[in-house]
Formats: sequence, structure tokens, C-alpha cells
Amino acid sequence: MKNYIKHDEWRVIESGFHAEYNEITESLMSLGNGKMGHRGNFEERYTGKTLQGNYVAGVWFPDKTRVGWWKNGYPDYFAKVINSVNWIGIDIEIDGEIVDLGKCEILDFYRELHMQHGHLMRFCKLRLQNGKEIRIESIRFCSITHDEIGHVDYEVTPVNFDGLIKITPYLDGNVQNRDANYDEHFWEEISKKSEGKRAFLQVKTKENKFGVDRFDLAVGMDLSICLGGHAREVDFETVQSEKYIGLTFSVFAQKSQTIRIVKKVAVHNSTNFFPDYLLAECEKSLTNVADLQMLPLQRAAWKAKWENCDIKIEGDESAQQGIRFNIFHLLQTYTGQDARLNIGPKGFTGEKYGGVTYWDTEAYCIPFYLSAVDFSVARNLLVYRHNHLQKAILNGQKLGFSKGAALYPMVTMNGEECHNEWEITFEEIHRNGAIAYAIYDYINYTGDASYLNQFGLEVLISISRFWSQRITFSENLKKYVMLGVTGPNEYENNVNNNWYTNYIAVWTLKYTLEAIALVKAEQEDYRRIVGNLNFEEAEETERWNEIIGNMHLPYDENREVFLQQDGFLDKELLSVERIRQHRPINQNWSWDRILRSCFIKQADVLQGLFFFEDDFDQETHLRNFDFYEPMTVHESSLSPCVHTVLASKLGKIEKAYEMYVRTSRLDLDDYNNDTEDGLHITSMAGTWMSVVKGFGGMRVKNTKLHLNPILPKNWESLSFRVGLKDNLVEIGINREGIIVKNLSEKEMEFSLFDKEITLAGMDEFVLHTEAA
Repeated sequence: MKNYIKHDEWRVIESGFHAEYNEITESLMSLGNGKMGHRGNFEERYTGKTLQGNYVAGVWFPDKTRVGWWKNGYPDYFAKVINSVNWIGIDIEIDGEIVDLGKCEILDFYRELHMQHGHLMRFCKLRLQNGKEIRIESIRFCSITHDEIGHVDYEVTPVNFDGLIKITPYLDGNVQNRDANYDEHFWEEISKKSEGKRAFLQVKTKENKFGVDRFDLAVGMDLSICLGGHAREVDFETVQSEKYIGLTFSVFAQKSQTIRIVKKVAVHNSTNFFPDYLLAECEKSLTNVADLQMLPLQRAAWKAKWENCDIKIEGDESAQQGIRFNIFHLLQTYTGQDARLNIGPKGFTGEKYGGVTYWDTEAYCIPFYLSAVDFSVARNLLVYRHNHLQKAILNGQKLGFSKGAALYPMVTMNGEECHNEWEITFEEIHRNGAIAYAIYDYINYTGDASYLNQFGLEVLISISRFWSQRITFSENLKKYVMLGVTGPNEYENNVNNNWYTNYIAVWTLKYTLEAIALVKAEQEDYRRIVGNLNFEEAEETERWNEIIGNMHLPYDENREVFLQQDGFLDKELLSVERIRQHRPINQNWSWDRILRSCFIKQADVLQGLFFFEDDFDQETHLRNFDFYEPMTVHESSLSPCVHTVLASKLGKIEKAYEMYVRTSRLDLDDYNNDTEDGLHITSMAGTWMSVVKGFGGMRVKNTKLHLNPILPKNWESLSFRVGLKDNLVEIGINREGIIVKNLSEKEMEFSLFDKEITLAGMDEFVLHTEAA
């Protein structure tokens, strides 16, 4: 673990420059607004360890796959979000020396991500190789109120000299992804121009052999200059090269006299406008914000964002910082305004996993967006999958499935499968179940049953068709079995009868039958769906019921636990305490050794108990948790949050807290030695669940709130808000008791420790500790 980030309730602080951790800090201090974002790079040049990254939501490229062999059904390409035009750059030159933090002597340094205000601030004092000293201060953000706008407020001050300072703000499209094959560049220049204090650059992704649409991107910048606190008119000189345009000016500054550059940037792309209009849209956007004070707008917008989704923890500054850090990045990664977009595992913070959509969205992110923001955000995440249904059916056809069986991709940009590892592309089919579960989760939480009629039932039937074809009947067991799969625990590949996969397949079939019965009430909608899918209800549902009643679910009668898969007990069962010096094993062991071990990246069985907790009694939860938790290495970022929720339910408060710290500070403390690649955005939603569903004990059943809170020993209090169907509710937990406040006008019913309570609008209920 790294411990150089200071603990603070609202800020992520690096005091003093830690060059060896710079890529980690760049990840931690990434910025975004749902439409675009970038890593916490320096504005000026830096030749030290860095991963420069600017990203635009929905803009990607079909990269060449690295797989050296091919199998039927493999995707043709690996999709990735690509590094886009670097718009933050500002070159500073003094007496012929360009400021480079990798070559300067850093005399003082402070960098801070202010999560409450939504901006990145930096201060540093430098001594150049020529002996000149300067002070730099900057504030930067991606606007929440104008999501096409980026803003840089940059100051440079001579400390020990009077002299000429040459400054060049620029736009640079000469970028590439670190993991690109063959050092591949993705952008071609279309045009560039400058007009007074503005400059513009338009680029286009290069031709590809896969028939994927190309993307145009236009970026424009507008500059304002002040000297000594007064506006200064300057003569800009245009500097151009391929895919690069800068505006250079020189200012003679006296010692301690500050030069301020305000750089407003507009970013537009061809997913929203025709390419021929992009430059005009950039100009329009810059004009719209020309006279606006963007920083106060940013702070006010973030204040409004935090109003109903903040989680407050008293008595544990580390825990408080951790949860707010996770919520902050969730809020700035996805806003739900565009159903064509989804949530990449790294958001706008890095390139690993290609920035594509995984099952993480449905399994981990939906609950956060249901509770913490408007329901429409979660609904758009589901609409995204419905919009890709035909491609999911085509994906199934490529693998040999028929009659409208849908296999949603493991990773995707546009609905097509674009993952190139066979044990995941072909075998990690549990992702279908997560999408079905998300439909249930949304309707259970919101009561929006109309979603089934409009979108959901078509998806459920298509997924159920896949399950009914993917199983095999075993004459040996006289049961249906699921062969050759990989569960969420990717440390076991190509196994038979993964318990979680089998269970969620059966659950999906059951839920689809329930959904059919509900939608049938609206005969017109049902006839439309039957016609669209050519659904043969009697025949297909008969088979589904046969599978439901006869699925093999591995179980150990002696231990009374569900088994990860057939043959799991053939492994040598060890505790992770035995291999502490080898962890993380994914960085120290061969893949062969990992696959043969009992050690679990994330426990499949516990994932199933987490989803379907009401299907099992408390003793079943306890036996399975006690069996699997000691073997779990938590090298999936999605693992600790589930363990927090389950441990809280079981009253294992110390274990729950241990797992909470791990999930909430996974990136802040770099638990898995991989934060430099980018943050774990989707597991951050799991961190929110670890507090609200774990310590808060919050569940929603048929739109009704249920609470069974528990408070960690070192916390003085915990409070959070959740949005329900008709109510906004604030839950407060402290040593004296529990307070539930109805912040809406409408009366509500809820359950607290299984006691039914009715609460009037704008009223509160207090349960004192002795009564609890």
C-alpha cells in the first residue's frame, strides 16, 4: 500500500512531489463530466513518469487484436477508448529553456483534488537549470454546467528575476494509447485554424478494416491574459505542425508579477453533430461561456450534486475520504443523459480494459444510480442494453445459438463483442444473468413496471432462450448441467457447473416467466413482443420449467456449502494467510499455478448469496461465508464490497470494516499495485453499496425501504440519503440511536429491524439505542 496521500474529508492531497508515484496521482486526480475527461496530468511538459490521457465518451477505435490464434466466434477487433486531443497543454519558456517538471528542481509542491468543488488545484515553485525561479498555480476542471467545456486557470510568476516569459497554450492531436499495437496512432488531421485569441483543431480517426464508423473530433480554445491582475491585450503568433496548433505570446514580467492565462476549451464530436458543423459548434460554445465566471458555476453545480448523495461518516477521516472519493468519481464519470453511453471500468482515468462496458454496470453500478440520483439515469443504463439486443442475438448466432437467443457481449462499445480471450469471450456467460437481474432490480426499486412492456421482457425472453440452449442434460446425473464456463472468479477457467452461473440461469428463467405473466395484462404490448421475437410461449416456457426443476447445483453435504463448481473440493484447501508473502498472486504466480490453486479472485458463491439473499437462511449465509472468505484474495476490485455487505448482515463487524477500508481506499492506497493504470470506477459503486447496504443495512423490496443498520466501532455516526419511488429519505445512525427522516411531503412506510413503521411527510422517526 502507498500512504503518501493525506487524509482529508473533502480533498485528495499530495503535499510534496512524489515522482515515483506520479502516474498513481494522475489517476487519483482525474477529472470528468460524463461527456469527457482526462487524467491529472501537468499543463506544462513533464519528461518523468506519466501517462498522458484525454478521453471523450463514446469515441473509440477498433484496435488490432494481439491474439495469435483464431477460433470461430472470436470478435474481429478489440475496441478501445482512445486518447484524444490534449487540450490542457501550456508551454512555458524562459531564456530559451522550456519548463519541464522532470528536469527542474522542485522547491515546493502541492496538488489537490477538491471533491466538493469538482476541480484540480496545483501550486509549485521551481528552479530552472538556468537558475531562474518561478511559481506556478493552476485550477482546472471539466464543466458540469456546460459539458462540452474544459477550463484551465493558470498563473506563472517570476520569483527571482525580471524578464521575458514566452507562453504557448496549445491543442495537440499527436497522441496515442500506451497499449496500442505497434505504437499505433489513431488520428488524422482534417483542419486547423486560428482567429485572434482562439485556435481550433479538427481530427478524425483513421480508416479501419472492420467497417466501424470513424469519429470526427473538434477542439477549440479561447485565451484571456492578465498581467499583475489587469487584463492584457497581447499579439498571438500561431504555431502549427501536423495535428498541432498553439498560440504563442511573450510578456515581460517583473519579479513577483503574475501572468494569468485563462484557457477555455470546447470539445465536440461527430456522435452529436455532423462533422462539417463541429468547428462552428466549438465557436458557438466558446462564445456562450466567454463572459461567464465558470468556477463559481462549477462549485454551485457540484454542491447540488452532493446534496442528496453525500455519505457522512464521523470519527474516521480515512473512511470519510474514501467514500467521498468513490462517489465523486461515479458522479463525474456517468450522468445518464445519453442512453448511447455506458460506464467503462476506468472511466476517464486510464486506458486499461479499453474503456468498454462490462457486466459491472448491471451488477454494481445500477444500485448507486437508483438511490443516489434520478431514476432516469439507471433507466438509461437498461435502455442501453435493449438498444443492443439485436447485436446480442447476432453475437449468439456467431457462437451457434439460434431462434433469437441473445448472448450479451462481455465487453462492448456498440453492442458487438470485442473481447479476445477465449475463456472470457466464450465462457464468462454469467454476464447475461447480471443484465436480467438489473431489470428486476430497477423495477423492484422504482415500481416502474412499464419498463417490462416497453423494453425489459424482450431482453428477458432473449436471454432465457440462450440459457435454454446453453445447458446440457446429463444422463449420469439426470440433471441439466452447464459445461465449460468461467464464473466471476476468473482464477478458475473452463469449469463445469459453476454454482453462480447455474443459479442465475435458473433465476432468470423464473423471473422471465413472472414478467410474461405481468406483461400479458397489457395484451397489445404482449402481442407486439410475441410478434417481434416470434415467441412460441407454450413450447418455450415448458422447456424453461423443465430446466428450473432439474438444474444441477453443486453442493457439499458434509460442509453444507454450495461449491464453486464441480471438483472444487479436489483442490488443496488453504487459507490466504498461508501465502501472504506471495500476494498479489496475479503478479507473483504463473497462471497455471493460480488455476490449480483454491484461491479465489472473487467468490462466485458469495456473489450469488449477495444477489439472492432472501432465497437462503442466515445459517446458509454464515456457513458459505466462513468457508469461502478465508480463501479469497480479493484481487478483483469487485470483491471486497460484496464481502462487506455479507459480513455486515452476519454481524461480523470487524471483517466488514476491514473489507470496507479495502474497497473504499483501493485506489487511494493502491492496494493492488495497479492504480497507475487508472481507477476502478465500477467497483466504486460497490463501495457505495458497502456503506448503504452493508453498514446501513438498506434494502428495497417492492419499492419499500427496509433497514437493519450496524455501526463500526470506531465510527461516531453515519448518515446517508436514498431516493425512493415517492420519497427522499435520510438515515442517521449514531451511538444514541437511529433517525429516519422523510424529506418529502408524501407519507411513507418502511421497516426498521423488521418493525413496520409509518412516517408522515416531512417527519422523522427516532429509535433510541436501548429500544433497538
